[in-house]
Amino acid sequence: MIERYTLPEMGRVWSDAHKYELWCRVETLVVEAHAAAGTIPADVVEPVRNAPPPTPEAVHAIEAVTQHDVIAFLSAWADNTEPREAARFVHFGMTSSDLLDTALALQLVEATDILLDKADRLVVTLRDHALEHRATFRVGRTHGIHGEPDVWGHRVADFAFAMARSRDRLRRAREAVGVMAISGAVGTYSNIDPAIERHVADRLDLTPADVSTQVVLRDGIAEWTSALAIMATVCEAIALEVRHGQRTEVRELWEPFGKGQKGSSAMPHKKNPIISERLAGMARIVRAQIVPVMEGIPLWHERDISHSSTERIALPDASIALDYMLNLTNRLMSGLVVDKARMQENLESTGGLIYTSTVLLELVEAGMSRDDEAYPLVQRAAMRTWETGVPFRATLREEAAAAGLALDEARLDEVSRPERFVARLAPMFDRLAALT
Repeated sequence: MIERYTLPEMGRVWSDAHKYELWCRVETLVVEAHAAAGTIPADVVEPVRNAPPPTPEAVHAIEAVTQHDVIAFLSAWADNTEPREAARFVHFGMTSSDLLDTALALQLVEATDILLDKADRLVVTLRDHALEHRATFRVGRTHGIHGEPDVWGHRVADFAFAMARSRDRLRRAREAVGVMAISGAVGTYSNIDPAIERHVADRLDLTPADVSTQVVLRDGIAEWTSALAIMATVCEAIALEVRHGQRTEVRELWEPFGKGQKGSSAMPHKKNPIISERLAGMARIVRAQIVPVMEGIPLWHERDISHSSTERIALPDASIALDYMLNLTNRLMSGLVVDKARMQENLESTGGLIYTSTVLLELVEAGMSRDDEAYPLVQRAAMRTWETGVPFRATLREEAAAAGLALDEARLDEVSRPERFVARLAPMFDRLAALT
């Protein structure tokens, strides 16, 4: 991922320097376990434990010759080991994937914990924003067309619960990727005791794979990537709502716009929804990783490395992009400007058409058949309002008179109040208040 979208904490998780630190940690634990079991001399443990991780530059220089990253790492680390002779027992009985998959599990868990922390904060931001606007009336829209009265807090509550579900989904996926294996070539433990694997797993707080061949099957990593993609897409759903709300014709919502910020190089009046548009674009990057990662599940026999090059790109890119998106979505919702007056103006802009559903039901309750009488009458009145701009109550009165029907004006006043449409949302807001 390019530096523009890489935040420092997540960037470090996927840095080569940190990767080699984790590789050293895994290899050291294996050496310790072997020494405790009497497989290798006990006096090699301290030299290995004290050897500093090799620099990325040192590893890359050797890899340019060996064309094998693990061998290059082991050689560079051996150069840092005093005495160097102790390094001969590093990687004892292991195969490359033992190291790679176990260290990758650690990286995935670390990345997940960063994401979960930010998701927690975003859930709280969305919850608090929704509760603040539980009485902020706006028009609810379907297909982009005005439907019925609603409150802005209702819309945001949906996002809050969706983000909470996404967080919980990712929490479950954390378990799916916290899986390691140290089982040797083709995974039969031919040159390493399963007790070594259990020792390392316990120390790293990872779970040994139920079965490993030479690699851990990638279904857990595919699950994790899918969980990231869903969370990213929830962020995009929030962003899309803001983008629509900031359109000139709507003008109900405004992204935070800082002092000195410029919206356009050519048009000084512009305040564009650039945060939301950026979120929409980055969600595509996260979603795009699902198929390549999933295609790493089927490998040739006990292993090949067709998954390796994909994961070197897809896993860092997905987590770094989502990390940035969570940060940006939190900023968006924390600084979002809600124009209550404009929402009320839009609510009233169609001359009462947003109450047609209630009027329809009132006519049915008064004794009219729904499909043959009430619906056509209300629709005729509504179409006249669309075409002429005459308020719906006036066109309805005229259509009712033509049909020989006297309207109960007081009753229509009662049911044509926005508060009536959202009264039953109270239990939902109570559940929202308890969301953490």
